[in-house]
Amino acid sequence: MTEMIPDTLSLEERAKLATHAVVGLADAEHDYIPFFSANLITSPARMQHGDWDYGSSHGRMIDALILARHMSGTTEGADIEEWYRRNFLRFFKEDGLSYRQIHPRGHWGVAANLIDQRSVILALTSWFMTTGDERVKTRADAHVAALKRIAVKEKDVWYFPASEYLEDGWPSKNAVQLRLAADPASFCGRLIMPLLKYHELTGNQDALELCSYFTNLIVTRSGVFNPDGSFNSALAYRSGHFHTRLGTLDGLARFAAFRGDHALTAFVQRSYEWALSQCTAFGWTPGDMQEQRYEHETCSLVDLISTGISLAKSGYSQYWGVVERFVRNHLVESQLTDLDWVETLDTMEQDEPGWITYYHVPQRLLGAFAGYSAPNDFACDVHYGRGHINDVQACCIGSGTRGLYLVWQNIITTRGREVSVNMLLNRGAKWLDVLSHLPYEGKVELKIHENLPKLFVRIPDWAGYAKVVATRVRGDESWEVHGSDPSVWQRPRYFTFTDVREGEEITITFPVEESTSVERAVGQEFTVTWRGDDVMHIAPEGVHHPFYNSRRVAEKAPQKRASLTRPSEELNW
Repeated sequence: MTEMIPDTLSLEERAKLATHAVVGLADAEHDYIPFFSANLITSPARMQHGDWDYGSSHGRMIDALILARHMSGTTEGADIEEWYRRNFLRFFKEDGLSYRQIHPRGHWGVAANLIDQRSVILALTSWFMTTGDERVKTRADAHVAALKRIAVKEKDVWYFPASEYLEDGWPSKNAVQLRLAADPASFCGRLIMPLLKYHELTGNQDALELCSYFTNLIVTRSGVFNPDGSFNSALAYRSGHFHTRLGTLDGLARFAAFRGDHALTAFVQRSYEWALSQCTAFGWTPGDMQEQRYEHETCSLVDLISTGISLAKSGYSQYWGVVERFVRNHLVESQLTDLDWVETLDTMEQDEPGWITYYHVPQRLLGAFAGYSAPNDFACDVHYGRGHINDVQACCIGSGTRGLYLVWQNIITTRGREVSVNMLLNRGAKWLDVLSHLPYEGKVELKIHENLPKLFVRIPDWAGYAKVVATRVRGDESWEVHGSDPSVWQRPRYFTFTDVREGEEITITFPVEESTSVERAVGQEFTVTWRGDDVMHIAPEGVHHPFYNSRRVAEKAPQKRASLTRPSEELNW
């Protein structure tokens, strides 16, 4: 049923748009295997295959489609999704691992890349979570058992001695004997998060063991993170690669909460604070600490968001504000919604079938997330580092979609009968609906669907507290509650409501702060104009597809007719 709601940021609509890009990657000339990368500033734009096409891309695409459909209800590309699932399953060998395939134009061979295996168990977990298909669980159990079997096991740590495992074993027995572990964060640390979720979902003990030993490796033996929380920038550690470090921190934060290990949570929080110091306030992240530091990946931003959520749920409530700021800005700004700047080709005459396509590339990528963006531009074409690489990558489309889902899922959280609204974004749920008028007005409406003994609503730090006003309407009765009353702040940052009744409507208002900051990235300074948590302008402006400079606000938020998704059961990631 549709209703009138504020026409402000809708993560459900963004997820539906992302679905279009996920299925648009499929190459009908090559068994519907998704293209990996796209260059949008060439004439015309093109997409190309790569060695990430297999377990990595397929795993991310399947996971993204499952999450996006749960959020939005879209059925677009169901036939393509079936192709992705069939392809994904055929990449497994009898040993339980997922293997890359030989491509006639590629330079890679058949091997089980350890980075791919993270996407593999991610997809299997989401797939089983939504279907309960025992065949998927059997495949996932075999996959986890294989990861355990091939791990090199020492007294208190397990690790992988190379980036790829071959059908007949590790490429070098000498690497095992000399403990030449490949980058621990890339090949072990990033596996912790999906392995832990798979254990929570199924009780698989192999997955839990891997989490324990990989955590010991990262924290006590690896040297990935320096004592002050900074990333080790040595070449052997991928120059402090942000995507893999932040993905590792997310796994550690979740595992710390699972074990009740407060020291481990503090370890993560210290490193997370350092990582934030290297990023802009609106969510642009470096690629690494050396040559790739100019190349922001949407993957890194989503890891930053996911880790922030994990820490916020462990009691560091200040990170809800960080997460909301990131999703309002660089995550959604990095989604391709305007095609006017990209040159398209209406024929396939220039294509190299099964390798490169120029056909309708921008139309197919509508809804994609940037692979390497600049702080102020979808395309990063600076003269630093490696220069221009790719504008879109399959991994970032999958990650961006997952980022939308993680934020959407955690807008509202529950503990027993207590409900918390952690981010002021539009969301429907069985307990209540959140209707946000930001950034136009400092106004949030709550429509209550169930009796709630306590309801907590996070108020942004920049809104202060003395001028926050909540109007409660229950039938013919209405009254105001003011933020100047100390009794409403039972939790830091959260306005507290008690004895909330089904059918009640609550409207919260507060001032919206306007400010300016100077952010440093890619060897430049950027002057950023803010309205609350939303960037309204950035200078200097971008060249190819400028970010942030088309944002406008009116005195009142516009309205639209739409329907909110209110799932009967939450898909808990």
